[in-house]
Amino acid sequence: MKKLVLLSAALTLVAASSVSAQDLTGRLKKIKDSGTLTLGYRDSSIPFSYLDDNQKSIGYSMDICYKIADAVKSHLKLPKLNIALSPVTSATRIPLIANGTVDLECGSTTNNAERQQQVSFAPTTFVTATRFVAKKSSKLNDLSDFKGKTVVSTAGTSNLKWLTETNGKESLGMQIIPAKDHADAFLMVDSGRAAAFFMDDILLYGLVANSKSPDQWMVSSKAYTVEPYGMIEPKDDPAFKKVVDDAVVALMKSGEVEKLYQKWFNSPIPPRNVNLKVPMSDALKKVIANPTDSGDPAAYR
Repeated sequence: MKKLVLLSAALTLVAASSVSAQDLTGRLKKIKDSGTLTLGYRDSSIPFSYLDDNQKSIGYSMDICYKIADAVKSHLKLPKLNIALSPVTSATRIPLIANGTVDLECGSTTNNAERQQQVSFAPTTFVTATRFVAKKSSKLNDLSDFKGKTVVSTAGTSNLKWLTETNGKESLGMQIIPAKDHADAFLMVDSGRAAAFFMDDILLYGLVANSKSPDQWMVSSKAYTVEPYGMIEPKDDPAFKKVVDDAVVALMKSGEVEKLYQKWFNSPIPPRNVNLKVPMSDALKKVIANPTDSGDPAAYR
């Protein structure tokens, strides 16, 4: 009799497991069936997601995404989960998530209401602001100094959208060039083709720190917008979102995010072993204490 009870219990567990697998939908089903999770990475978003000297994708966001991958593997009870890496740009990151090419984007993407129309976001893992970088010799301090000048920002970014709208509202008459990526935009200023590069400040600090002559650059003291970063997830996939979001929140609660922050923002990092020396902001400390995936800048002030 006891054996029959045990056999019945075992069959019930097998049946429940089978039903659970059949019930998978969306990205979890795709990942389960293929045994592969595809992560989108950037090539020059220092220190979030970029290529080192060996063309390996590394960074703060990449480390968080690998932790998320561990959680997905555990949730799906897979003995092995292959990680495929797919390059994305500011212009392609959202379409590639939406069409299923990429499962999770691991970069430096601002979460805002407009983008939430197309994709979802994991809990915020960094808070930055729009500033500009220019040569110190240019003596540029604020937007009024840019009237009639040529400036640059990266194509497909919220910074470029804000810059374009502000140019019109304040009748600044700037000629705005959309660059293909952050490195290209920085090069335009370095070569004199643009007076300044408007972008998230943490990315500007990274570009300056890794430039040939960091002392010749300045990042504006004035911040123009608040930009919360989060990993991009597919829209309308609540099961996948819960696994990803739970993994990020667990990293925050365990103190792992603080460790990764110290690794990438307050320690020497490849390729030039530069220490960015960026202390954690009060806004990010607030997010870690109370995780949120809000795209409203007011939630971070």
